[in-house]
Amino acid sequence: MKVNLRKGLLQFVFSGSFMKRWNDKLRPMELVEVEKQAHKMIIAFILLVLNTKDMKLEEQVELGEKVILGGIFDYFYRLIITDIKPPVFYKIKSNPAHFAELTNWVLEQLNPRVEGLGKDFWQQLKNYFYHPIEDLSSKILGASHLLASRWEFSVLKKLNFLDPEMEEIEHSFIQRLRGFYDLKGVKDLTENQQSALTQFMNLCGQLRFQKRWSQTPRIPETSVLGHLFIVACYAYFFSLAVGACKRRRENNFFAGLFHDIPELLTRDIISPVKKSVSRIGSLIREYEEQELNKKIFSLFVESQYKELLRKLKYFLGIEVGSEFISTIIKDNEVKEVTLRQLQTEYNKNTFEPKDGELLKVCDNIAAFIEAYTATRNGIINEHLQLAQLRIKNKYQNYILADRVHIGAILADFD
Repeated sequence: MKVNLRKGLLQFVFSGSFMKRWNDKLRPMELVEVEKQAHKMIIAFILLVLNTKDMKLEEQVELGEKVILGGIFDYFYRLIITDIKPPVFYKIKSNPAHFAELTNWVLEQLNPRVEGLGKDFWQQLKNYFYHPIEDLSSKILGASHLLASRWEFSVLKKLNFLDPEMEEIEHSFIQRLRGFYDLKGVKDLTENQQSALTQFMNLCGQLRFQKRWSQTPRIPETSVLGHLFIVACYAYFFSLAVGACKRRRENNFFAGLFHDIPELLTRDIISPVKKSVSRIGSLIREYEEQELNKKIFSLFVESQYKELLRKLKYFLGIEVGSEFISTIIKDNEVKEVTLRQLQTEYNKNTFEPKDGELLKVCDNIAAFIEAYTATRNGIINEHLQLAQLRIKNKYQNYILADRVHIGAILADFD
């Protein structure tokens, strides 16, 4: 499967940082699409783990792939249709002829943007919209979408007390979520504000309040939460490009989605600060782990959440000291491996492979595009220019897994 990653695709994924949500309501802050998608996929991860505990590995792998692809496809569709209000969209969707017409137009717009991801990806995208299947993956995504949107609604509900639509919107959320109560975790996330799952969902949602590059003016401002989804998408696409197995692609996506979760507890400490004093980086890491244990991992002490906790720790690289170290699980132990080993002997679902080096590349590319976009939008300052120069120089001659020339991709951003 030939994958050719291009500037246009990377920018398209980032464009959700501009797309405002609840644009006809009074908002305490701007709510943007990429943040909602990140929150949605975090919730989808929770539901995926809870509802696949008793499945065989290959069944889990297939379902995980479908959930991730469905999340990406829905996001792409949303980016094209932009500001159609949900009631209007659902009305269009209820008419098969009208929805088919809209979908044809959307796919025409998407084709040039995603063609670099290969024929298999494009065929899966078309099948997803032309031949939708009601299965466990679609239910997980449906419930996650509603829960993430309802969380946003709760942020602006009190400010819009004079708006006659608010009561109807809230009633609609509750009614539709009840249709997903057969999924483990949905009732808790809907009704029980004190449950471990709800507390974790709320904590993750707050990452939309935390802005990156807080000392540097930018357009658009990006939050930690939005950054997580962008890195997750890039990690999945680069996984396709290096020929990663399905479980490795899944692990890389979710590792990207959670890699900055510790910033819930420490805020966004920039690299120069981490590197300015001897041992400061390791001290920060120690503090992060203490706070993670105290405020996040402690939520999942019950046996029913054992797998959820194990995966979170694995994605965050707790056992090896960093999320940017490549790992596998062999003989029930987490082991550090090289990228070359991942590409050869351990590129199999049974080893639970996860790329650290690839994840770091995606994290840096996302930061580069944030700085590049701000500069293109007229924000010129030393921090943004130096960040672009540093990342370009770092990857000028770097070829990921002997397959993807990162320097060539960044060179397209002139």
